[in-house]
Amino acid sequence: MNFSDVIKTLNQASAFELYRMRAAIDRVLDEPRWMQAIQARVKLGQTVQYFDSQANALKRGQVLELRRKQAVVLDLDDTKRWIISYAAINLDGLDVEIREQKSQGLGRNEVAIGDVVGFVDRDQQQRTGKIIRLNDKTVTLQCGQGQWRVAYSFLHRVVDAGATMQGVIELGEVAVPALRR
Repeated sequence: MNFSDVIKTLNQASAFELYRMRAAIDRVLDEPRWMQAIQARVKLGQTVQYFDSQANALKRGQVLELRRKQAVVLDLDDTKRWIISYAAINLDGLDVEIREQKSQGLGRNEVAIGDVVGFVDRDQQQRTGKIIRLNDKTVTLQCGQGQWRVAYSFLHRVVDAGATMQGVIELGEVAVPALRR
């Protein structure tokens, strides 16, 4: 499951919608079939990985007791006993890292003919150009004297199109006027 996409969607929800989602998830996790499936695979004395939501990390523990809805584990790092939900036990060794994915360029619907956009060419040079044609998978850019076909996923917005010279961005100082009170 791509948690980055899930978090992106959740960030667009209202507080009420998030609360309702949490209630729905809690109700599903309380169904006996989930707990029974985990109980069938866990044995007393077994070393397991479990997710600690406070630490936002996996921890190692030894199962000391199996209760109706929860397990008692001995944390193998701090030797404390914890009562955890069966759902927190990671029996399948799933990756718990949530990696933020950087945005992948611009979409076809985000650009128009005449827009000035940038990209990094094969020589790792930052280039800019004006869009002269929109294709299905690429755009055609006029960069100085030449034309480039570039995939949408490589494009980015250009903040100061006036700072370009023959398709290569020239970075310089920008004067900022003083604010008046």
